[in-house]
Amino acid sequence: MSFVETQVPRKVRKAVLPVAGLGTRVLPGTKTTPKELLNVVDRPILSYIVEEAREAGIEHIVFVTGRSKGAIEDYFDHQIELEAQLEAKGKTDILAQMNSELARAGEMSFTRQMRPLGLGHAIWCARDVVGDEPFAVLLPDVIVDARPGALSQLIEVYGREGGNVIGVEAVPEAETHKYGIIDPAGEAQGRTRRMKGMVEKPAAGTAPSTLAISGRYVLQPEIFSILETQERGAGGEIQLTDAMARLMKSQPFTAVQYEGATHDCGDKIGLLRANVALALKRADLGVAARRAIEEALAAR
Repeated sequence: MSFVETQVPRKVRKAVLPVAGLGTRVLPGTKTTPKELLNVVDRPILSYIVEEAREAGIEHIVFVTGRSKGAIEDYFDHQIELEAQLEAKGKTDILAQMNSELARAGEMSFTRQMRPLGLGHAIWCARDVVGDEPFAVLLPDVIVDARPGALSQLIEVYGREGGNVIGVEAVPEAETHKYGIIDPAGEAQGRTRRMKGMVEKPAAGTAPSTLAISGRYVLQPEIFSILETQERGAGGEIQLTDAMARLMKSQPFTAVQYEGATHDCGDKIGLLRANVALALKRADLGVAARRAIEEALAAR
């Protein structure tokens, strides 16, 4: 049953997190540590992403993993010895924080992307776990500092509009060649725009807008059958953007320019910016973080 056959859009219960990437932009830090487990302040990047998914009402998270990513599964499991030590030392606040991140019964699945064929292929690898229902996609190296979370904002729009919903943000025109860019249709309705197309990393001067796809999606399950036959696109990979452009011929797409600050933690400067920005916002660390930053700048 597709969304067009229902009056009320079906609930988004599942989210796919493609975590198979090698993290080459942040080497050598990712030589032995998955990119998604690099710290931002005192938590792995992935911790922020899972928190956002849970806040949005996601009941089941599907991790699409690859080689050397076993530590991701371990992160959301019990560490009996460490927990016993924390309890014995009375560090109950740290223990409670750790326990709050553990996978709940039946909440997480892990499936393997055997070959690095791109984001579209990674999403297709989750098809059997997702099944025939709408689902979310969250890119696991993009932290969105927002309240409510970016995915919650998308799902709120999805509840009104149905169809497929894509998170976007405005980028400088000179940088549009770095992103997937949407081709909007008609006038904006608040922070939402209908879409008539999209293009992955358009050549300089050819972008249809300055609204970049920013790593948050609500998609209908028909995308899987399209991905199954999707030819390789930019970079020789199976691009999710190309498959969405094909799906757009039969289903509506809405772009949401969500409220919040986006931090691309997939490169070194983006990861640094995320650490600084989120440390400065912390009630327990903000003052000390600002002092440390100012002292480092003054010493140069």
